[in-house]
Amino acid sequence: MPARVTVLGSVNMDLVATTAVRPAGGETVLGTAFATGPGGKGSNQAIAAARAGARTRFLGAVGDDAFATTLRGTLAAAGVDIDLLRVIPGPSGVAVIVVDAAGENSIVVVPGANGAFTDLDDQELARIAQSDALLCQFETPMDTVVAGAAHAHSSGTLVFVNPSPVQPLPADLIGSVDVLIVNETEFAQLGAATVERVPHVVTTLGGRGATWRGPDGVAVHVAAPPVAVVDTTGAGDAFAGTLAASWHLGPERALRRAVVGGSLATTRAGAAASSPTADEVDALLARHS
Repeated sequence: MPARVTVLGSVNMDLVATTAVRPAGGETVLGTAFATGPGGKGSNQAIAAARAGARTRFLGAVGDDAFATTLRGTLAAAGVDIDLLRVIPGPSGVAVIVVDAAGENSIVVVPGANGAFTDLDDQELARIAQSDALLCQFETPMDTVVAGAAHAHSSGTLVFVNPSPVQPLPADLIGSVDVLIVNETEFAQLGAATVERVPHVVTTLGGRGATWRGPDGVAVHVAAPPVAVVDTTGAGDAFAGTLAASWHLGPERALRRAVVGGSLATTRAGAAASSPTADEVDALLARHS
């Protein structure tokens, strides 16, 4: 049976400029292309989870601007339940992304409606309690993340947290987290003393794959398959969504699927649009294994 995953997080419109070299401070460079597309870490991860096979619900907010219709439509088209997606007067969230010739990116996020998503109502809390997993990031207010995680924890719902953009984990959040998903920079910034308090820690290593450390302290490393990188935007979100969707298969199996999902996402441009399907993940996983 597919996992029931609720994603609590952000949804943005991405404004993507492509250039040979990303500009340094005070520098102006010429771009080679420009595109708009749906994004936001929460939305990206929800789409990734749905494509990876989970029954996925999204809790978040859009504005009442022109971007909102596209953002809602993209989530729905991916099979994500958006029945409780809020509309908050004002602009939707926006991310300005610069991608260089190597596929590396720099991102500025303007929260918009995401920043006004400051509480959870009874319906939203009920959806969390009905789920197998809750997946959160830090592009929505911390109080909302803490409240959602605490309710999930008390309801027996597994709590996955991807602390990005990275900031210290509040003490009342740490106790609710079952699985922490970090990259190497986030791991270092949070510090070993904080990370070690979480039962399961999954660390992404870019082109080197990822590791999982379980409650017994034993670590497992999974190498990434060789792929032709086009754009790394959204790869971490594809990894996180696939991991949460696959956790019911066991942490090691979930890690392998997530590494492949994140790798496949780098072979396509865009954020939400780059997440692979379950069939694509499993086909590459079979070849890579």
